[in-house]
Amino acid sequence: MRSFLPQITPYLHLGWRWPDGLRSLRHRNFRLFFFSQLISLTGTWMQATAQQWLVFRITGSQISLGVVTFAGFVPVLVLSLFMGVLVDRLPRRRLLLWTQFWFLLCAAALALLTFAGIVEYWHIVVLALLFGIGNALDMPARQAFHLDLVARGDLINAIALNSSVFNGARILGPFLGGLIVATLGEAPAFGLNAISYLAVLGGLLLMHLPRIERGEGATGGWQELKEGLRYLVRDHALLGLVAMIGLFSVVGFPYLVLLPAYAQNVLGLGAQGFGILMAATGVGALASGIELAFSGHRRHKGRLLSFSRVLLAVSLLVVGLSRSLPLAMLGLAGAGYAFISQLAATNTLIQLLVPDRLRGRIMSAYTWALGGFWPIGSLLIGFAGERFGTSEAILLSAAGSLLLTLIGVVVFPETRRLA
Repeated sequence: MRSFLPQITPYLHLGWRWPDGLRSLRHRNFRLFFFSQLISLTGTWMQATAQQWLVFRITGSQISLGVVTFAGFVPVLVLSLFMGVLVDRLPRRRLLLWTQFWFLLCAAALALLTFAGIVEYWHIVVLALLFGIGNALDMPARQAFHLDLVARGDLINAIALNSSVFNGARILGPFLGGLIVATLGEAPAFGLNAISYLAVLGGLLLMHLPRIERGEGATGGWQELKEGLRYLVRDHALLGLVAMIGLFSVVGFPYLVLLPAYAQNVLGLGAQGFGILMAATGVGALASGIELAFSGHRRHKGRLLSFSRVLLAVSLLVVGLSRSLPLAMLGLAGAGYAFISQLAATNTLIQLLVPDRLRGRIMSAYTWALGGFWPIGSLLIGFAGERFGTSEAILLSAAGSLLLTLIGVVVFPETRRLA
């Protein structure tokens, strides 16, 4: 691969001066990360869309959708906190190279099984579990990697731009995934995702990063983990940020699990319609990322958190009550906007509050709360959809999100004052 990498370097060494809203792209390493992520994440969302549709086609069960999501994220719940110690000890680029190659292998295996026509539900669950093991390391390493790529003053801009590329892919990927599934089947979407990981591997190899000696701490790994957790518990504002993300991961965020059933059972749509619904969520999320990139440094992030939580509840209420595609798309766009606003504000505040030596461990707590509790919420909302109906489960999620917003105001009032 290395022999081909220098050929694309001139296209990434962009000579003009980026505007202030895109100032993180002035950093060469961040440009490599940004553009390679755009390719890879488009493939990831293509696979996510195709995989959800494949599961629902094979099983016809909303609970089975929740089980696959549970399998994909439960390793984050079990392993993510311990992975934070590795993130603080080892070069983050090396960790990300490992995880991206692991993801490539998982996607390739799913593509081969599906191409051969022998894929079964248990294959998808096992591969989701293996993908989740890689994610338990990839998520905290990726979050902590931002400060290896940009100056501290550009952090909010880098996080917002990364959210934008994530959600630009979230628009394009599901649309392409739904189109590919409707015309060619699920296997090509999985194969294209496997190929897309080569972009990130290439981008990481092209980076010129200063040598950072992390090494093992003076204490053992368990002591280092406890040090990070003690710091988190003693800072009530920091604890509030992490705790609320964990609670919303159970109650508010897993609504996406029900979208295949919502598309088919409520709106009467096929795979392409499901892709459109996923893309609508991405449109709102992309709008949020772009807004934060250009004005995030001026926004009061504590108030932004409160606003995004209320907006999520209202948007899910619209989706739950909707029986038309345009209104459902509007509600999903609002939910996507609220989701990314809350994550970007929380991520930025955490990174600005913690010292560099604890960054990996604290960010692992954040990814543990976000990705670790998501599988629990996925199982719960899948069960609720099966037991009470798809729309009713989404309405329960809306009510729970509103209740959590009120709890956050009462229990963690200091987070609203964080600028």
